[in-house]
Amino acid sequence: MAEKIALVESFLSCHVCSETFRDPVSLTCNHSFCSSCLQKFWEQAKNKNCPICKRKSSKDYPSINLSLKDLADSFAKTQNNDSSETEEEKEKEEVVCDKHPEVPYWFCEDEQRAVCPVCDFLLHHGHKLVSIEQAVSDLKDQLKSDLKSLQDKRNKYKLVEKTYNEMVEHSKKQLLSTEKQIRAEFNKLHQFLKEEEESRLAALREEEEQKGKTIGREMKRIQEQISSLSHSISAVEEDLQKHNVSFLSSYKPTQTRARDQCSLSDPQLVSGALIDVAKYLGNLSFRVWEKMKEKVHFTPVILDPNTANPYLYLSDDLTSVRRGDTNQQLPDNPERNTKYIEVLGSEGFSSGKHSWEVEVGDHPDWLVGLAKESVDKGEKYASPEYGIWCLIHCNGKYVNGAGKTVRVKKSLQRIRVQLDYDRGEVSFYNPEDMTHICSYRDTFTEKLFPCFSIGKAADAKTTDIKICQTEISL
Repeated sequence: MAEKIALVESFLSCHVCSETFRDPVSLTCNHSFCSSCLQKFWEQAKNKNCPICKRKSSKDYPSINLSLKDLADSFAKTQNNDSSETEEEKEKEEVVCDKHPEVPYWFCEDEQRAVCPVCDFLLHHGHKLVSIEQAVSDLKDQLKSDLKSLQDKRNKYKLVEKTYNEMVEHSKKQLLSTEKQIRAEFNKLHQFLKEEEESRLAALREEEEQKGKTIGREMKRIQEQISSLSHSISAVEEDLQKHNVSFLSSYKPTQTRARDQCSLSDPQLVSGALIDVAKYLGNLSFRVWEKMKEKVHFTPVILDPNTANPYLYLSDDLTSVRRGDTNQQLPDNPERNTKYIEVLGSEGFSSGKHSWEVEVGDHPDWLVGLAKESVDKGEKYASPEYGIWCLIHCNGKYVNGAGKTVRVKKSLQRIRVQLDYDRGEVSFYNPEDMTHICSYRDTFTEKLFPCFSIGKAADAKTTDIKICQTEISL
């Protein structure tokens, strides 16, 4: 009989995990595996070959073999029933007092254990004693609450894991897109600049690799926590299935571990996990041609795509932005503006004087200015009180951060932004004649970043706002 059971067990065992099949799938080569085991094996092997015969699978996601699943589930249930019967027999042996088998046990809440009311009466005099049934009911309620906390904690870790997966995929797209743009720029240059091109590509790949390792380390830690939480959840669920004394004798360590893990801090996404695209694309031509000591066009501010709201579309050179009609599928990384339709510059200022011009044309709805580094990317208002110093055009009016209308002689086609960090001053001018528009005076205590927002263009000819180039003679 044992040999027959062993033969059936061998037939119903997965060749990857050596356990009874769970949701088995069968490949065209007729070899079968647990669905999850096969997917993990393929991910590690980076191919779709059979783990046994190495034959390539014709399907990316084989269907569940329902007949084999029913057989495996039936066999596993039989094995579990046999195991449960053994546990019940052991439990009966533990419950019965040798001297007073007919007397029901009590539970001492002071010492957290079951006792015989006859043998141990004097030892527990003055202690709080309750019936076994009441004790089990109360303690299982506590453990169920702990189980809920564990499950909630695991869900939070899974949510962070999902975001990291999105960031990994987005980083790969950034790598391909950035590499393409770098090549396009370098193709415009002379052959002797080839060495500079390859150097920058190597740096880009190195950063992608390092960022990938960073995310990999964080994901490994997240996965370890998920695994640990899953083990604890399984342990709690297992204890909840036990009866009376058997449960009472083992629940405490499980509960302690569960509560320790429930007290863990929630998982947090690390900043800076995406590729710093702006470092490679920003002012690329200027930085390369600077070595040639000739006149070049320089853009003083480069937009950071990692901060852009999903409704904003940036130009390839990261110097202009327009409002789109669709929400792009972008990872919810910590740097990204999610509530307001904004994008920040890639570099901030913590000292000195800085200026740049923005071409707004006849666009009806825009914001230009500066935002402090710690500005809330969720709930905020465009005012100095919330760390934003700006000029706004909306509903045909120019408005400052205090909500007051700013009067101008004629419609502005360009805006000049000037920052004197050390004096605590932000000013806006019409660059055509350097007419002053408005200014802010404040005390800056942290890095300031150029800030841009744009609404829908409607019938305007200007569909985007663009940071203007500056001529520099070397």
